[in-house]
Amino acid sequence: MSDAPRIQPSSAVEFRTRYAETDQMGIIHHANYLAWCEIGRTDLIARMYKPYAEVEKDGVLLAVTDVALRYHASARYDDLVRVTTTVEQVRSRGIAFAYLIERVEADGSTTRLVTARTALTPIDRSGRPRTLPAEAMDAFRRASLQPA
Repeated sequence: MSDAPRIQPSSAVEFRTRYAETDQMGIIHHANYLAWCEIGRTDLIARMYKPYAEVEKDGVLLAVTDVALRYHASARYDDLVRVTTTVEQVRSRGIAFAYLIERVEADGSTTRLVTARTALTPIDRSGRPRTLPAEAMDAFRRASLQPA
């Protein structure tokens, strides 16, 4: 690992929920939270390393191998939602991200909606596991909650 300073270990993305994301009960369908995790994850990767499209051009694909979500409260149509993403753990053959999804209330307070975690394994274009490039490892470790 280099002597580079630790960078801000999270990104926060805010957006309004869409009507198409609601179910018949008028709440956000549970499957959408996983897509929101992807929005946060790709934003964090771009901020700390490079845009994910460039990562793939370099021949590194990050396959989701494990997902855990815990639902705390429901979001509804037109809620302002914030997805905060952090790097939880980095290994040469895997990286784990943690997520906090909150509703931002009109007064600026927040309500926790979902906490989640994903684990990703780097693979090559043929689907075989590979190691992360050294520069990616360095960037991810600087931002990790559990640096190696």
